[in-house]
Amino acid sequence: MLSRLILVSANAAKSGSPLGAGLIQSSHSLHTSSQSLAPVPPLPEKGGKTRHGIIPEELFQILYPKTGVTGPYMLGTGLLLYMLSKEIYVINHETFAAASIGAVVVYGVKKFGPDVAAFADKLNEEKVAKAQEVKDLAMASLAQAIEDEKKEQWRVEGRQMLFDAKKNNVAMLLETNQRERVHMVNNEVKKRLDYQIALQNLHRQMEKEHMVNWVRNNVIGSITAQQEKESIAKCITDLKALAKVTQAKTA
Repeated sequence: MLSRLILVSANAAKSGSPLGAGLIQSSHSLHTSSQSLAPVPPLPEKGGKTRHGIIPEELFQILYPKTGVTGPYMLGTGLLLYMLSKEIYVINHETFAAASIGAVVVYGVKKFGPDVAAFADKLNEEKVAKAQEVKDLAMASLAQAIEDEKKEQWRVEGRQMLFDAKKNNVAMLLETNQRERVHMVNNEVKKRLDYQIALQNLHRQMEKEHMVNWVRNNVIGSITAQQEKESIAKCITDLKALAKVTQAKTA
């Protein structure tokens, strides 16, 4: 990855454009500036393409326009021959040991690499499945919490209507109590008025009876014995006359 980054930076710088220099400067300032809170892009699950296991594909793509298809191989061969002829790199026993170790490593990778990769992928898939399960449970719980919150908000909205209904009920109860008290007061006032009217009627009746008794007693007291006898005789005479008239009508 480091060699790939160096090649991309060298290609951008070699273009000579201000954009390439700006990219290099911006990458330098990115590593030296304070940490940013911007979201980090996800890392790729697989690396870039390589040739012969270690040589990046970008190196070949850079050299193709100027050297052709065989250019990278000729460059590598020339560098190797130059280092050997100038004794920059001297072949000794360590070289053979490194070649042997490299061959064993390559054989191990070719032989056991797919099985190890499949096992690692299986472990990775299990971890991803567990993480996804935890995520799904968290999402489900959060969704349920959101639904509960919406339901509680709906209940709060309905609570206002319930409060209004209770206020109306209380107002109706107060009005009913007021009307009952007014009716009770009306009945009590009516009873007292009826009592006063009955009392006045009783007073008038008693006064009337007293007046009648007084007049009758005075009249009776003013009648003498002779007047009483004459009155009785007059009544008897009238009764006899009425009897004769009745007999005459029946005859």
